[in-house]
Amino acid sequence: LTTKSMKTESNASTSGLSLSQKGWNPYIVGIGIGVLSWLAFLVVNKPIGMSTEISKFSGWVVELFAGKEAVTNNAYWGSKAPAFGYSTVFLLFTAVGAFLSAKLGKDISFEKVPEVWEQYQGPSVAKRMIAAFFGGAILLFGARLAGGCTSGHGISGTMQLALSSWIFFPVMFIGGIVAARLLFRKKANA
Repeated sequence: LTTKSMKTESNASTSGLSLSQKGWNPYIVGIGIGVLSWLAFLVVNKPIGMSTEISKFSGWVVELFAGKEAVTNNAYWGSKAPAFGYSTVFLLFTAVGAFLSAKLGKDISFEKVPEVWEQYQGPSVAKRMIAAFFGGAILLFGARLAGGCTSGHGISGTMQLALSSWIFFPVMFIGGIVAARLLFRKKANA
């Protein structure tokens, strides 16, 4: 699932905010994320974040196949036991919100291999799926190792002036730039 604006530059005006607009004004979105962060602290006294919840969700999946004891005895899940709460709702509604935003903006398409991937890495669906799976696994492992993800560190942590978050955020950007340059570098002419 990708949005069409990932393939081509959006022609939509970004001066205002309309739910059916393909591109939203980044300043308005930034203010909205800031307000959401304040509300999260005000209402549930928790920061916004996702990687811990994704890890807890994976604990639920493991529990289905290996049993509750396997999850409880695991060093990680023993301290962060799978439980339904605010963070689970936040995680689920983030996915729902992204889908609705793309749908309302008529900016959604279903494709197995995005054009930009195909241009640099070829049309193999298997290669794309394997890269996406392992990329996501490495990303989640790194987020848990760092004690937070882009929303946990980058938004909530920097907002609280946490030193670890102010280190994490630039390192994450540098890592993303390096990965993009490696994955999407121009091929030498043969």
